[in-house]
Parts: sequence; structure tokens; C-alpha cells
Amino acid sequence: MRFHRRQFLQITAGAIAAPVIATTAWSQTYPARPVRLVVGFAAGGVTDIVARLTGQWLSERLGQQFIVENRTGAGTNIATEAVVRATPDGYTLLVASAANAINATLYDNLNFNFIRDTVPIASIIGTPLVMVVNPSFPARTVHEFVAHAKANSGKINMATSGSGSPPHVGGELFQMMTGLKMVQVAYRGDAPAITDLIGGQVHVYFGTLPASIEFVRAGRLRALAVTGAERSPALPDIPAMAEFLPGYEATIWNGLSGPKRTPVDVVRKLNSAINAALADPKMVARFAELGAKVIPGSPEDYATLVAAETEKWGKIVQLSGAKPD
Repeated sequence: MRFHRRQFLQITAGAIAAPVIATTAWSQTYPARPVRLVVGFAAGGVTDIVARLTGQWLSERLGQQFIVENRTGAGTNIATEAVVRATPDGYTLLVASAANAINATLYDNLNFNFIRDTVPIASIIGTPLVMVVNPSFPARTVHEFVAHAKANSGKINMATSGSGSPPHVGGELFQMMTGLKMVQVAYRGDAPAITDLIGGQVHVYFGTLPASIEFVRAGRLRALAVTGAERSPALPDIPAMAEFLPGYEATIWNGLSGPKRTPVDVVRKLNSAINAALADPKMVARFAELGAKVIPGSPEDYATLVAAETEKWGKIVQLSGAKPD
């Protein structure tokens, strides 16, 4: 069942405003025991690193352990469903990602609806992808890449980290806006895609910035553009895709979500603690090392972000015909 953006916002506003067990006393004692931060990706990836940095901050700030639990599989759906089915008491939380917005349309038979069945707590970071090619590729700009790809239609291989992944839908948006048709070569994550790009087996990859940046700095990959609306401080000499394709933007993000009916006082307490982290210069600098920009805001702001991303990528998934691996 598909929902429109206005319905998303109505649902999430209700989830924030009408918890079952919200009391001031609960907020004062929370957390009284360790909290699980469930991550749908393997250790070492962007979401995992964000979860561990955030968990460490929350542990120090709130006086209880925030333990990261990696539950991989089904494009983060296993982790998400585990949190959706958890007791809504604030002790099992999801470090959500752009994959959750994409999966809402990519998968036809999910056992949950991410926006209906979770409560937004706080956005954490956003980071662009980066369009990278092998240094031997005969293009140094996006315009040159498009010209070369059009002259070699059907011969350009685009690596992805799986069908429907952010690198895939980011590449699909690029193809739609340029009229290109590239051949998708799906991998299981950033690392094998980057390995084959360096080895010359594929031609282009819209990789996550944290996974790609050191290869760009070392000259093993050539970055043509970052996919945010503006240049990234992590690669200030690399143009934003919007400089070539006005209106293009493809970013990945992380936020904290809980099961539906998580107490509102717990939501507000966690939101306040996370926003304090996002205002701390050391945390901001640590996230910047990943190529990430902090996204402070209220639970309602986070709900708006998720709704907009779900609507945007839902259209791209439908138009591209992407199906889960």
C-alpha cells in the first residue's frame, strides 16, 4: 500500500503526539538499563560508524550503555522489523538510513510500513554520494562522461552496491536526467564495487563518500562530482552534480527511530541528547571526517525528511523498475 507525503506526515505526527505510556516519571528514570541500537548493515560501514559514535555519546550523556547490534540481511529489513516488533519502551532503537526510504517502494510485501510503524526520534547526519571512475577512464568532468557514454551507448558498466541501494538509485536518477542507459553490475557493498572499479572491470560508481574518499585522495579513483546540492567540505575541489545537472541531488542519511508508541518523553530526551552531540565541535569534526554533515532538528523535522525521501526515491524506483536482489 502506498502513502502520499501528506499522509506520511500525519501518521508520524500522530506517532509523536500520542504514545501509550508517556509520563514525566518515565523520562526522568530513562534509561534504567542498557539500550540496543540496531543497525541493518555490517560493522565498519557508514551507518555502523554513525551508530557507534552516537551510542558512545549517549552512553556518556545518559549514564547507560548504548550497545550497537548489527542485524544484516534483506536490505536492512530484518533489522527494521526487529525494532518494529520490539516493546515500545525506548530500549530497542533503529539507526535508520536512506535504505528505509527506498525499501518502502522497492519491496512489495514488507511485514511493516516504516513510517506507520516507527516513531521518528532524531536525524543525525547526511552525506552525498560521489561519482567516481577509474583514473584511466577518458573523462575528467561530468559533461565529458556523458558525451563518452552517449558515444558508447550500452557499453558503459555502472557498479552498484545492490539493486535498489542508494548507489543504484543515485545512478538511476543520473541516467534519467542525462538520457543515458548504462549496464548495472550489482555487488554486495561498497568494497567489492570499488575493488572492481580500481581494477577496471566496471566504469563508474556512485559510491558512498566515506568508503570512496581515501581512494580519491590517493589518486586510485577520479571523482567527477559529489551528489549533494552543494560541494562537500571533505572534497572541496570536486564540483557538486547540481553544477552540471541543476536539480540533481542524491544524499544518504542516518537518523534514530523507535517502535511506534515509544513514550514521547523518551523521544524528546533522546532528541535533546542527540542534538547536543550535533552541536559539539568534536562530534561535528568526527562526522566531517566521514564526509558527513550533521542534521540537527526536532522529531518532526526528521519525520519531514523521511517523508520527502520516501516519496522521492519511490518515484525513482518505480520509473527504473528496480527490484530487490
